[in-house]
Amino acid sequence: MSRNFSNVKRIVVKVGTNLLSTDNGIDELRIEVIVEQIARLTKMGYQVILVTSGAIGMGAKELGIVHPVVAIDLRQALASVGQPILMSSYRSHFKKHSLNCSQVLLTRPLLDKRKTYVNLRNSIFTLLDLGIIPILNENDSVSTAEIGNAFGDNDRMSALVASKLDADLLVILTDIEGLYSANPKENPDATLISEVNELTSSLMDAAGGAGSVFSTGGMKTKLLAAKIAGIAGCDCIIASGYDNEILYKIVKEDNVGTLIHASERKSQKTRWMINSSIKGTIIVDDGAINALRAHKSLLPAGIVEVLGSFEAGDVVELCDKSKVAFAKASPYYDSTDIIAISGHNSCEIEGLLGKGRKDVIFRPEDLVFLDESE
Repeated sequence: MSRNFSNVKRIVVKVGTNLLSTDNGIDELRIEVIVEQIARLTKMGYQVILVTSGAIGMGAKELGIVHPVVAIDLRQALASVGQPILMSSYRSHFKKHSLNCSQVLLTRPLLDKRKTYVNLRNSIFTLLDLGIIPILNENDSVSTAEIGNAFGDNDRMSALVASKLDADLLVILTDIEGLYSANPKENPDATLISEVNELTSSLMDAAGGAGSVFSTGGMKTKLLAAKIAGIAGCDCIIASGYDNEILYKIVKEDNVGTLIHASERKSQKTRWMINSSIKGTIIVDDGAINALRAHKSLLPAGIVEVLGSFEAGDVVELCDKSKVAFAKASPYYDSTDIIAISGHNSCEIEGLLGKGRKDVIFRPEDLVFLDESE
């Protein structure tokens, strides 16, 4: 397949910590070069959303810390120190090109909750319409995996952003030229893979781990990001940010980096459910599973058990009676109401919960099967 980006309008550019890192902290000259390229694309008519790492590294540089930072509380503190410095650097460089930028700090629940996600989407679209460059970063000063509100890495976050904001292209800029057949730092015979049509297990196995003092990602996280973007119909390119014209070369369709082609585009709501964290579990009987597979709604009579506490509209997993998950869904009812009507016929809902309530738990369009989300 050849490269054809003629229909590309909205681009998410992710800049990694490896690319921005020097022995003394964050490389502000590299930030300047990246900003110049984004400004060039903006003036060419593209909408660009920037996802940047670097807050922790910038904070470490400010405080003179050069060793790896593992402790969560120290990483949060460094992010809090470094985030305004990082944004100040971006702002000053964008000003040189007569462009304004904005800061958007994300945590996982902002994208998991349908209402806050829609609000975020509308806000970023307004910024783009105003000609402002949205700069997104994980809110590292409050995000932790332990409390379940962290993305895990900015590669994943950039892919979720690309998916949820209907981007046409995700560009992940890193410190190497793209995906290689083996680790080029260890194997001199490794060759650059120009295009990938399918992310096979062998390709995933060729990816390595994290690569710098302050980073959390590696090539494998970039491939997983490409997979997330792919189900949104968004192509992904992994390329070297050390090339001072890399973004321009990409939109010119030059053969640079590794292009990972998108798979079949899924609906926006389906993508939201696939990529959202589950808030609870609904266990259903075999009859309900057969009905759901036949594209029918879930009725309360088919519910065996409800686990966890969740609100109406949250994403939950569906399990069979052996508690094996087979789908995700977004029900119309919260966990308390579902427990109250479980096992009952739909005609009994009004008597149990009051008038004006829906007669199903959710409809087929509110469901995605796990074996169809790969």
